[in-house]
Amino acid sequence: MNGLSKDSATWHEVEAEAAGQRVDNYLTKRLKGVPKSHIYRILRSGEVRINSRRVTPEYRVQGGDRVRLPPLRTARPAPAPRHPGPARSNAETVYEDDVLLAINKPAGVAVHGGSGVSRGIIETLRHERPHERFLELVHRLDRETSGVLMLAKRRSALLSLHRQLREGTARKFYYALVKGRWRDRSRSVKLPLQKYMLASGERRVAVQHDGSPSHTLFRLQRQCDGYSLLEAELKTGRTHQIRVHLAHLGFPIAGDDKYGDFALNKQLARQGLKRMFLHAFRTVIDHPVTGAPLTLEAALPRELESFLARLDTDQTRVASEP
Repeated sequence: MNGLSKDSATWHEVEAEAAGQRVDNYLTKRLKGVPKSHIYRILRSGEVRINSRRVTPEYRVQGGDRVRLPPLRTARPAPAPRHPGPARSNAETVYEDDVLLAINKPAGVAVHGGSGVSRGIIETLRHERPHERFLELVHRLDRETSGVLMLAKRRSALLSLHRQLREGTARKFYYALVKGRWRDRSRSVKLPLQKYMLASGERRVAVQHDGSPSHTLFRLQRQCDGYSLLEAELKTGRTHQIRVHLAHLGFPIAGDDKYGDFALNKQLARQGLKRMFLHAFRTVIDHPVTGAPLTLEAALPRELESFLARLDTDQTRVASEP
């Protein structure tokens, strides 16, 4: 939204991509520099009109709505920091069209800023793509997890993909390397999960009988030198779900610094694994516009492939020794 004046009211038309947003959120995103308290004040006072009518903050805007704004004085933009953070996301594009962007998120990169992280991948991508009028995360990946991450370029696509995730029609697959010998070719794990906070304020998740229903389907891919490579299919999308399910079963993910075997992680780092071995390698959705099935895939990162090859080599050497 532009064309604001300090001297007279202005009229604007809501873009189709913004349909469905609460008017307070719509105005907050577009009136850069205007305090949110002031936005609520002009809504309550009736100075904001939509299609010539007063509205409450809960009103959801529709494409084509005409919005009247009173004269507004915006705050002067803050000077840009001298070191604004990484200018490039370093993320490979897996798929892109007019409504959807899928990337292969690197490990060690947060998806959004906060909790001591000044800029996440969403902020970096918006910085790289100033022409994109709408760019929002469809879902999240843990900072240390790599793989397929979807972003919507239209609000309609965001709502469609959220519905697919909510209803379970979108399918998400991960590779996880765990310590130990996994016995079953396929195992369905249903363990309820509950969030809690450490004294430091850090978020954690544990298996708890009164927690949220959580379901993961694990399939054995291969075994090598005391480790098992599993495919994990999420049937629900709880925070840290795969990590907590596996740790609770006694198969911690290699390199997991929250729920893993910390002594083992130090040993693995000396062997060359300096990150968590969890990678979102495939996501299957219905395209948010055409409805056609769409498979998004991200190859296993080189450092994880190299570590697996090293384990295979060690196993072959041991097997060949007299």
